[in-house]
Amino acid sequence: MKIVVTGYTGQLGYDVAHQGLQLGLNMVGIGSKDLDITNKEAVFQYLKKVKPDAIIHCAAYTAVDKAEDDKDTCNLVNVDGTNNLAEVAKEINAKFMYISTDYVFNGEGEKAFKETDEPSPIGQYGRSKLDGEKVVKQLLDKWFIVRISWVFGINGNNFVKTMLRLAETRNELNVVGDQFGSPTYTSDLAKLLIDMIKTDKYGIYHVSNEGFCSWAEFAQEIFRQANTLVLR
Repeated sequence: MKIVVTGYTGQLGYDVAHQGLQLGLNMVGIGSKDLDITNKEAVFQYLKKVKPDAIIHCAAYTAVDKAEDDKDTCNLVNVDGTNNLAEVAKEINAKFMYISTDYVFNGEGEKAFKETDEPSPIGQYGRSKLDGEKVVKQLLDKWFIVRISWVFGINGNNFVKTMLRLAETRNELNVVGDQFGSPTYTSDLAKLLIDMIKTDKYGIYHVSNEGFCSWAEFAQEIFRQANTLVLR
């Protein structure tokens, strides 16, 4: 099975590609320097040449705060880029897995969101990812939409690395304690995505590691395991 993984230089795409290789699959990892997904002609030319059996689309514009002032670029990558990939996936009859986000919801309430809950994003990033979901559902039959949250891994930037970096120069940190989620290790997530793409169990999925905590609790555990800064 040949699988193209977009966002290969990011933390999740990197792990997905390497997990697949360990399982003996033919993985083709591409980053923004390899292919500009917003260039429709380039996308079609590249993927029709590679002819993958499946595409796992991890690439995205993920600068949540910056997206509010850079809506055009955010939409170009998350909506138009996804549209380009989905169109060629349809033409070459490839399975398509779109990595989405918990930001398609408003974050209100005290219960975990279910796949059947109605999305209601409150920011540009969430809106663009939801629009990407709509593109996938409208264009394709063989699709997976996987919503993830609070991912961290060895490759790329994430909350764990940020906390450890700040701890090197500060004796005290303030971290919000009223936002809750499920920290999810990209290596664990990658294994599941590979297992899923080999099936025909299409649909929308919410995927995370077990348990939940606040950002402050997550930071405290990071420092505990690193035996460093005490959070206040």
